[in-house]
Amino acid sequence: MGCCSWSACFHLGFLKIQTKAPLFLTMIIVLTYFVYCLTGYCETMPSSLPVSPQRRSPAAQQPELREKPGRYPSAEPEPELPGFPLHPTGQDQAAAAGAEGSNISVFNNFGSKKFPQAVIIGVKKGGTRALLEFLRIHPDVRAVGAEPHFFDRNYERGLDWYRNLMPRTLEGQITMEKTPSYFVTKEAPKRIFSMSKDTKLIVVVRNPVTRAISDYTQTLSKNPDVPSFQMLTFKNMSTGLIDTSWSAIRIGIYAKHLENWLQYFPLSKILFVSGERLVSDPAGEMGRVQDFLGLKRVITDKHFYFNETKGFPCLKKPEGSSRPRCLGKSKGRTHPKIDMEVVLRLREFYRPFNLKFYQMTGHDFGWE
Repeated sequence: MGCCSWSACFHLGFLKIQTKAPLFLTMIIVLTYFVYCLTGYCETMPSSLPVSPQRRSPAAQQPELREKPGRYPSAEPEPELPGFPLHPTGQDQAAAAGAEGSNISVFNNFGSKKFPQAVIIGVKKGGTRALLEFLRIHPDVRAVGAEPHFFDRNYERGLDWYRNLMPRTLEGQITMEKTPSYFVTKEAPKRIFSMSKDTKLIVVVRNPVTRAISDYTQTLSKNPDVPSFQMLTFKNMSTGLIDTSWSAIRIGIYAKHLENWLQYFPLSKILFVSGERLVSDPAGEMGRVQDFLGLKRVITDKHFYFNETKGFPCLKKPEGSSRPRCLGKSKGRTHPKIDMEVVLRLREFYRPFNLKFYQMTGHDFGWE
């Protein structure tokens, strides 16, 4: 081939470079992207691509493990508490709510699910719901709202299932749950001990006569056709023999149930909270609870006011809320009128059990 002129060769070379320039530029961009990915920067880069099910985290693909009130069939629904966050650490919940729209599970990045370090094990109609809601004010307490009933009804589901019900906690926070029926479940002490012998247990107790009437009141509200309190109390009305097979009576024999727990846990691991003092002096009782859990005394008098209508303390409205926080309509029901002779007979029945309970716990609850 003949030699081209200098200007023609230059022009030809320029055209070849111009043709290959986009390819070179593309290669530079791709190489730069890989360098950024290797150094971890691409993880923080925003993306407008939708997240496919295959790319989602395991937790995002398993909605049944998220905290939703009433998600377990055997649990009581979480009470409506308007104007107050259900959990004291609200930042992560707000973040999670925002993340729902972007298909990102924020809970996966903050804290971890752990077995509860403390469990409110009883007693029914003693004040366990109030205690739990008061505790949730504390920034270092994270608790399941509904009752898991794991150690009495759902134990066959396994410990992994139970742990997945727990809220995520950060370092220094305590995981808690409450199921009042544990206290009267024979298998519960051994099962909790098998999970962790260091578990702290809280029992809220109340005058067993008043507790039984409150228990009956709850039953009556759900089934108006139940027999009278008097008929259910006595196995034989003419002899005055108390029917201890009725759960409302049996639960109040605290000394008998406590014996079962002391086979596995020492008294140092059990705190007994007075249901009466939780009403008359909530800050005082909460001080004892916080000390027992090893928490700073954050919950004080400033958090409570007495609701005359309901007859028990409510939480003052938090900052940013329009109204105070009281327990739901199911709490503070008016008790039916019970014949005084029945009440006196029940007091007589419970007296020896109460005295034994005082002796076992080292506390005189003043029910005489």
